[in-house]
Amino acid sequence: MAEPKTPTRVAGLPVAGEDDVASFLEKVRAMPPVSQERGRRGRLIFAMDATMSRQATWDRALQIQAEMFAETERVGGLDVQLVYFRGFGECRASKWVSVPAALARLMTSVECRGGNTQIGKVLSHVIKEAGTDPVNAVVFVGDALEEGLDALCEKAGQVGLLNVPIFMFQEGDDSQVERGYREIARLTGGAWFRLDQSSAKMLRDLLSAVAVYAAGGRPALANYSKTRGGGARLLLERLG
Repeated sequence: MAEPKTPTRVAGLPVAGEDDVASFLEKVRAMPPVSQERGRRGRLIFAMDATMSRQATWDRALQIQAEMFAETERVGGLDVQLVYFRGFGECRASKWVSVPAALARLMTSVECRGGNTQIGKVLSHVIKEAGTDPVNAVVFVGDALEEGLDALCEKAGQVGLLNVPIFMFQEGDDSQVERGYREIARLTGGAWFRLDQSSAKMLRDLLSAVAVYAAGGRPALANYSKTRGGGARLLLERLG
């Protein structure tokens, strides 16, 4: 598949270690692809806060995310889309790609810009995409929440009705942000996790587990957790 085109904005609605990875690939390669199980490919939306407050940790996050998606290139049955927001009302999305290396190259071209969070636009985008074709999971990475929580919860509830779990990864320890992220995760049937300077390995582990979930559902995740434990088991516990 060709590399994703430069993301565009649509008015009104947004469009826009090594041992862990090796074990993840070994396990997923043994799974039947989604196309055999359910007649379609799994779809995962990866959403990121690209506002200026994340500049300090942006490069580290990009490296972790790029490494994980580069590894998933060999995992059958999973398409990925990047969504990010930054600046003054800028919220963009890539096309769906089955070659995560192309998406990783797009991610490295994104620079942080000042602005407020636009999580509501991300949720609206998820609703739109899932209404067209099922989305198996959403990963969101951010450190702030500057929108009205009630309005976000209303949209999160709509996402939950579409059976799309959102996995909220929080950088920092702001208690109000944690409260909002936890509620969004709860309403969608997803899970909340905190990221810090020592959590690079955990992020890779959890992203692996989310990818397995998106590709093969809860049975695949349960099977994966039997041998990997760690993030996969934690994800199962958070899913309830």
